[in-house]
Amino acid sequence: MDIGVLTVPLGGQSREEAFSYLTDIGVGAVELGCGGYPGNDHLPREEFLDDETAQSELHNLLDEHDLRISALATHNNPLHPDDTRAEEADTELREAIELADELDVGVVTCFSGLPAGGPNDEVPNWITAPWPTEHADAHKYQWEEVAIPYWREIADHAAEHGVDVAIEMHPNMLVYEPHGMVRLREETNEHIGANFDPSHLYWQGISITDAIRYLGERDAIHHVHAKDTKVYEEQAREKGVLDTTPYTDEPNRSWLFRSIGYGHGESHWKDVVSTLRMVGYDDVLSIEHEDSLTSANEGLEKAVDVLDRAVFETTPGEAYWAE
Repeated sequence: MDIGVLTVPLGGQSREEAFSYLTDIGVGAVELGCGGYPGNDHLPREEFLDDETAQSELHNLLDEHDLRISALATHNNPLHPDDTRAEEADTELREAIELADELDVGVVTCFSGLPAGGPNDEVPNWITAPWPTEHADAHKYQWEEVAIPYWREIADHAAEHGVDVAIEMHPNMLVYEPHGMVRLREETNEHIGANFDPSHLYWQGISITDAIRYLGERDAIHHVHAKDTKVYEEQAREKGVLDTTPYTDEPNRSWLFRSIGYGHGESHWKDVVSTLRMVGYDDVLSIEHEDSLTSANEGLEKAVDVLDRAVFETTPGEAYWAE
């Protein structure tokens, strides 16, 4: 397994500066934003798409720093009821898939998107319960009339380019937990799978290793984010975990994204790594830093420190004791 980093927090640095820093702290792979919420500081999509010279220069820079690209990232909402916003997100996603193919990168990470609750609504609607029954009707509309037709097209586009699309299960998106992820995969093809980010699952009360097994048994994990979360029980006992308190109002939130090791200890992350290997995932753990209690550099360095002791550097040996 390689330790990787989603380079968004280093957006103020040039590609060369960011790559040099990441190599120095022991990182072996980068996930590069090329649109949507991650932005495109290190990979402006339009500058690299169909430009062999720019792509060659990028590969040379990666080789110089002994790095590889684990995924291109373009997280947005292609199912948005506003046509302009949906079309922009759709273009970002399709072009990211095309650019990944040209760069010989096997994965694009993204969100599922979230539709409105009906054809005449103007804002996305996150449905979390089947009653009153209009919510069940809205949920059915979102899946059957919007998401499935759209994602079948994207799955075909991904297949044409030999690229896997890794969806981050994220609240306020249609796919926010493993069963929804599997449903979308079953409705499309094997190129649609998960960018397994545990941070959004922790606060939902989902067992991370159980979720890995559930998705792994279905070959549905295409990429993994290493990102931690801490649930603060004092607040959660009063107001639960569906918390709209601003992320920057840390003392009053029920949960926060944390650097690796500050939400769950090293032993937990060793279980995560071991379970991923059990289900056949032995690729990159891409650190996503969104810890508001420390700087990006310190958060990344502490995360690398924990993961460096958790990841396996060799392939399994022969189980001689089992013979």
